[in-house]
Amino acid sequence: MAGLAVGCGGSDDDKDRSDGKRPGPTGADPAPRPDPSSTLPAALTTQKLDWGGCKASGSDPAPGDEWQCATLKVPLDYEKPDGETIGVALIRAKSTGKGDRIGSLLFNFGGPGGSGVSMLPSFADGYGKLRERYDLVSFDPRGVGASEGVRCRSDKDTQAAERTDLTPDTPAEERAYFKDAADFGAGCARSAKKLLPHVSTAEAARDMDVMRQVLGDAKLHYFGISYGTELGGTYAHLFPKKVGRLTLDAVVDPTAGGVGHAQNQARGFQRALDNYLKANGQDPKAGTKKIVDLLRRIDAKPLRTDTPGRKLSESLATTGITVTLYSKQTWPALTNALEEAEKGNGTALLELADAYNERDASGRYSTQAHSQRAISCRDGKERPTPEQAKASLDRFREISPLFGTFMGWDTAGWCHKWPVAGLHDSPEVSAPGADPVLVVGNTGDPATPYEGARKMADELGKGVGVHLTWKGEGHGAYGNGSDCVDGTINDYLLDGKVPDDNKVCES
Repeated sequence: MAGLAVGCGGSDDDKDRSDGKRPGPTGADPAPRPDPSSTLPAALTTQKLDWGGCKASGSDPAPGDEWQCATLKVPLDYEKPDGETIGVALIRAKSTGKGDRIGSLLFNFGGPGGSGVSMLPSFADGYGKLRERYDLVSFDPRGVGASEGVRCRSDKDTQAAERTDLTPDTPAEERAYFKDAADFGAGCARSAKKLLPHVSTAEAARDMDVMRQVLGDAKLHYFGISYGTELGGTYAHLFPKKVGRLTLDAVVDPTAGGVGHAQNQARGFQRALDNYLKANGQDPKAGTKKIVDLLRRIDAKPLRTDTPGRKLSESLATTGITVTLYSKQTWPALTNALEEAEKGNGTALLELADAYNERDASGRYSTQAHSQRAISCRDGKERPTPEQAKASLDRFREISPLFGTFMGWDTAGWCHKWPVAGLHDSPEVSAPGADPVLVVGNTGDPATPYEGARKMADELGKGVGVHLTWKGEGHGAYGNGSDCVDGTINDYLLDGKVPDDNKVCES
């Protein structure tokens, strides 16, 4: 879905791509790979970071004095390691020293396009146990936020684009939809210029290995969430001997291409909606139909809101519904918003959509959605045509009556006429010889459905991927109320205790 999680996204001569062969579930690799870090100049791998106070990030105030920020230099193009460099913004909070320090624990919170520099301070209270023995570190990946961030259109143009129907019903709406998609890509090309071909996940993984070396760690200790699991899996593939304690939570299916990922998400969000409806005493099929009927009425006549000059469109309403399914704690907000919408007022759903789109009260938007599209369209080479997307709609609607149409059109619109080719059909994550990687799946996860965790564990390879299941709700497992999950992950990250493969946490 556009802007709601990992998108779809090459030229065959790119060196970062896989060889197109997928290893079997044993993780057997056709040939040893050279260590990609061996070609980097010492000026990069031994650079000294100038840690200092952190500035405000976007609409977020500067974090407290416990936080330090710095800029890491990395190659723009890893095929030219002695050439031009770009800056990657880092943030850290040093270990509290309540136990023997292990090293740095690097976080990526997802997207792609999420700013770790702004997100880590917001979430750090939940990582207090880990901070006893780790420096907590995060970063803005290349093309994101303070790291040469990509901006593809102005705030004014972003708001105007919200009037585009993302589930077009007529030829005119289809033309407008694909024109907007092409205009977005053209804007990215104008803004990012030479950076746009160099925002891939593989390049971000290589940046992480420069971080590892500069931070002084023999191996990388890492906590990846959502898209961060794809980034972590890619790192493990490129640097299997440098894998330390890696936790992957809310796992992206590494075997899925763009269309498969869209189908996974349609299935996951519909599953979460069904669970929400059941929890509210409603039949999922009847409850879904009621919401679909509401959206059809909104499509025909957008709802008034309390915000002057803005109405609630079907697309914004769908975004507002979707964002509440990321956490069980926001289900009551969905109930309230749907009740208001049934009465003809779209304010609550609009506010939810604005929260997801990171739009503040003054009409400013973050650039997260811009970076997300730039990264995912550089990664994935799958480019369905408008005709192919249209032909797939019945299948998408079978998967999800509510989200299917939105997701189906998005398979073609997301990277329509993208100015840079994609790199691969699906990410390569096999990591033969790596230390065990903990892969965590939540059975109720809407954005990264549970099935992806098992596939990630299998693709990492025998003896590498260790699968942990939580029977819960919401996007991700750690910190969501399960002592079993939190304890298992803490034991792994703090003491190196690897749980049994296929361990299940019931609560």
